[in-house]
Amino acid sequence: MTEKTYHIITFGCQMNVHDSQWLGRALATRGFTEASLEEAQVVVVNTCSVREKPEQKVISALGRIRQVTGGNPGVLVGVAGCVAQQLGEAFFAKEKQVRLVAGSDGISGAPAAIERLLEDPGLRLSLLDFTSHYVEREAGPETSAVPSGPVAYINIMQGCDNFCAYCIVPFTRGRQKSRSSTAILEECQAVLDKGAREISLLGQNVNAFGQDKSGDGTSFAQLLRQVAALPGLERLRYVTPHPKDMGPEDVAAFAELPQLCPRLHLPLQAGSDAVLKSMRRRYDSEAFLRLVENLRNARPDLALSTDLIVGFPGETEEDFQATLHMMRACDFMSSFSFIYSDRPGARAALFPDKVPADIAQDRLLRLQALQDELGARWLADRKEAHEQTTLLLEGPSPKIGEGQEPSWQGRDPYGVPVHVPLPAGTDHTGRLVQARITEAKKHSLMAIRTGEPW
Repeated sequence: MTEKTYHIITFGCQMNVHDSQWLGRALATRGFTEASLEEAQVVVVNTCSVREKPEQKVISALGRIRQVTGGNPGVLVGVAGCVAQQLGEAFFAKEKQVRLVAGSDGISGAPAAIERLLEDPGLRLSLLDFTSHYVEREAGPETSAVPSGPVAYINIMQGCDNFCAYCIVPFTRGRQKSRSSTAILEECQAVLDKGAREISLLGQNVNAFGQDKSGDGTSFAQLLRQVAALPGLERLRYVTPHPKDMGPEDVAAFAELPQLCPRLHLPLQAGSDAVLKSMRRRYDSEAFLRLVENLRNARPDLALSTDLIVGFPGETEEDFQATLHMMRACDFMSSFSFIYSDRPGARAALFPDKVPADIAQDRLLRLQALQDELGARWLADRKEAHEQTTLLLEGPSPKIGEGQEPSWQGRDPYGVPVHVPLPAGTDHTGRLVQARITEAKKHSLMAIRTGEPW
């Protein structure tokens, strides 16, 4: 084991990935270097509690760490993120190696806490208090945002005020807290200066930005316009919005900002009005369809993806059919779909009329079959039209056929992976290339180059 080394294991959403990347950079500033699990002096598990059996996954990860390290007390293990916020100091009793527990707001103090713990081997620390406002993390040449390739992810807010019946985000990430627009714009310009060409803005309820006491008077639509105006930005995206907060200005941005990509992840969750009401989503199917119509009037080629839950307590077959109907009506190009599972502390955990597991599994399979059909048709339509597109190249394609010209993978404005042959001997990462779609795969496209990279 080498001194001043770290290893981070990440579960969950892009915000967790963003947090882990920041933590790694912050530790690097303090003299740490990244290492394998076998060689690390500090191991941090950054956790997520959204999906099924999150606690078991974390305990399993801690067991693997204990096995790999032989339970060495000299290895400092920390648990961060949503499950850390949820279970807190209970982790100290579960695993002797765990000496740091940092919740969603507490992760900003993790680098300093790790150094303190290394100096005092008998100490354990918990950072579980929620802050009343967004706390800017330590900055500097190494800890300011660094793009991962040509795409950078910028967190603009923390927490959520919605309290949907199935969700524990308000309990694990706290109430909504917006960053200052000045800090966001400074970070965006910093990553553009370091080579990013695309920025994704992140938040649990990203389009509610500014609608809390931490806001500085800048609305989400205004922020989009300010980011889009930054020199060097080619593409702009954001996740994840709430349909109830998608106002006319947010819709109009898709027509007015050429940098804003024609792809939106818009969580529906269910198609039945009765289920939506029970979920406390605060919109109905008619309002959602009206929003989709307005969005596509603003940007006719807008591609929509979504989140869907099947087997919510009380869901009937009729309710499920309403979800399938909404999928067709909205023509989602892709979706993330899950079987409902109880989350301790969430209101729905107390609901009666739980859907039997076999029925929920059958519904999930039928829903995913429909989504495969919708997604395949969306990709095939682009191939049939021999669509011209622009790719932002991310790196060599994972698989290259023997004897074929070297292929590079990029993403089109809709976020779809596209593979295109390019000359060998040049690093094309971060370049834009014009291409024509020639073939549709299951989840990606093939293309040929029609213009030089720039």
